[in-house]
Amino acid sequence: MPVPYFYEPTLTIGVNQFTLSPETSKHCVQVLRMQEGAKIDITNGMGAVFNATIQTAHKTNSIVRIQRHQSVAASQQKITLGISLLKNAVRLEWLFEKATEMGIHQIVPIICERTIHERFKMDRMQNILQSAMIQSQQAWLPLLCEPTEFDAFIRKHKASVNLIAHCELGDKKNIKEILAPDDVNLLIGPEGDFSSSEIATAISNNYTPIQLGPTRLRTETAGIFALSVLKIF
Repeated sequence: MPVPYFYEPTLTIGVNQFTLSPETSKHCVQVLRMQEGAKIDITNGMGAVFNATIQTAHKTNSIVRIQRHQSVAASQQKITLGISLLKNAVRLEWLFEKATEMGIHQIVPIICERTIHERFKMDRMQNILQSAMIQSQQAWLPLLCEPTEFDAFIRKHKASVNLIAHCELGDKKNIKEILAPDDVNLLIGPEGDFSSSEIATAISNNYTPIQLGPTRLRTETAGIFALSVLKIF
């Protein structure tokens, strides 16, 4: 049986004994029925994975003994996904989950001229990223930014490769031809696409327009498809 995997952001290298958070303790003791002597793995979401043994099983403050740890190097390829907020929050949540499973470095929800959305629930989205990281047993939690205006994203986020996917006619490069070994900015627009002025702004800031195939994709589908093509494993 696989060793259960948990996330504890305050756990640091060098600690020999650690008190689990109430959420992790409850899952260990009440959900998984774990007892003293049971083994668990813990990541702090910053590249460290700890092998631990439960010393005291308590539903709110279990104590574990850290046996050993390993450091997992971050990927050299750092993809920042700037993607429009969506009216249907469930679709955006699905995207965040799958992007995390695929090893995204950073997600920036963007507000475009044609963006239609409800309130962005930062805490809920952070929980989705954490759950997806645990489920896929990764050691690095993606960065999640507050919603950002399109122009502000262009000004703030710089990368060696900058890409914008849009549906307007014009010169565009096939995403399969893109070489992106290092840091990448990938822009995906709202249901109504980027405006002409937003596309022009991106191009004037060294963004390469790309096409994702012959069909028109939903925002969340476009994001996942583009990541699957760009991601280096």
